[in-house]
Amino acid sequence: MPKTAYQPSHTSPVVRSRALFTIRLWSVRHSRGLERIYKLLAKIFLKLHPFWSWVGYKRAEKPVVFVEKAVKGLLFDCRMCGQCALSDTGMSCPMNCPKSLRNGPCGGVRANGNCEVEPDMPCVWVEAWKGSRNMKEGDQILKVQEPVNHSYRGTSSWLRVTAEDAARLKKEKETLTAARNTQ
Repeated sequence: MPKTAYQPSHTSPVVRSRALFTIRLWSVRHSRGLERIYKLLAKIFLKLHPFWSWVGYKRAEKPVVFVEKAVKGLLFDCRMCGQCALSDTGMSCPMNCPKSLRNGPCGGVRANGNCEVEPDMPCVWVEAWKGSRNMKEGDQILKVQEPVNHSYRGTSSWLRVTAEDAARLKKEKETLTAARNTQ
């Protein structure tokens, strides 16, 4: 065969660690317990909002990203998109989809449930569905995810969600106070 002829390499375009892949599947199987931990950590982060505000969310970003990347990287093979959807997707990170699909599988899921792009890998969304069925709030998988905002890449979704929740709670409290004052 001539040296210029194309020869497929039989390797995936995405390099994945077999160990991280195994842990990611473990995380989906144990999504119910991880959901409880996730909710507990969200409550703790929200209670720490005054601290985050005092320190400054921007100053807290770097150390929190370091911890978040280590934890979520190990458990979920996280890509640090900054818009975490794990609690909505059965603890299966949609950013692991080779097509980066955020709202369900493509039309190319193989009959065995594997990915059309990476035939040796189970479809992220098939796994997400399995994980969501274990979770107390598993129907969150039906919620439409916003498109990825690439400006959040590499940032802490933990801090962003905490700041958003704190702002929402503050607004609700102000609205409730204003409603009481008008009565």
